[in-house]
Amino acid sequence: MHIASRLRAAIFLLSFCLAASLSGNALTSAASPSVEAPAAQTAAAKLTVSAAISLKDALDEISNAYAAKHPGATIAFNYGGSGALQHQIEQGAPVDIFLSAAEKNMDALESKGLLAAGTRRDLAGNTLVLVVPSDSSNVKGFSDLTQPAVKTIALGEAATVPAGMYAQQTLQHLGLLDAIKNKVVYAKDVRQVLTYVETGNANAGVVYRTDALISAKVRIVATAPDDSHEPIVYSVAVVKATHDEAAARAFVEFLSGSDARAIFEKFGFAAPAVKN
Repeated sequence: MHIASRLRAAIFLLSFCLAASLSGNALTSAASPSVEAPAAQTAAAKLTVSAAISLKDALDEISNAYAAKHPGATIAFNYGGSGALQHQIEQGAPVDIFLSAAEKNMDALESKGLLAAGTRRDLAGNTLVLVVPSDSSNVKGFSDLTQPAVKTIALGEAATVPAGMYAQQTLQHLGLLDAIKNKVVYAKDVRQVLTYVETGNANAGVVYRTDALISAKVRIVATAPDDSHEPIVYSVAVVKATHDEAAARAFVEFLSGSDARAIFEKFGFAAPAVKN
């Protein structure tokens, strides 16, 4: 039994590393043959970043900007639903930095002592929207989801996809959840929700505004009221088990700086809500 358990753990870690190397966005440049100063060595470190998939387009551009300023830097992204990424870290996946689309996932890791002290910070906010295929005219607002013509509604899995959790909260707040629950098809992350609507496999879906903005195949028909769901907060932290805390902290600092903030804004992200 112990051997089988160890084998399963080894297979999980090997699968994770392979997925990160294949799906991640790795940025490299030739290292200088000369001896580097400590700061340069930090900038050139190799980091693995697990991030909410709704951040993908912005982070891809931010990583390009980081690599331009820090030649030799290598950043591999592992994108997915925040809940799934949280569980991977809990199981020992070799991750240096975590970016979550919900505070609860970061809270869970922090409560277990899995984050490096003093590295957690809020980066951005977002808006929840209802989208339909660009050629659809049946749905003009959330209340139309109860219409017989609406057969399928795409949502993220509430347990592991923050956008799905926020969508469930909104539909509950609007008194629609029970009426539409039999129409719901669940997706593994918010980009899959978007794909379901783009391809017409769903008549409507709930995604972030930033996801809707990158697609010409959907259109926004309604925005969820701010008080209908928990605040959407993207936060970042260094994972305590990082292999290079100094390099991880340096990238987190860059993510919090003006260059990264401008890119987040370019892709439609808002400033994080001010907490009381």
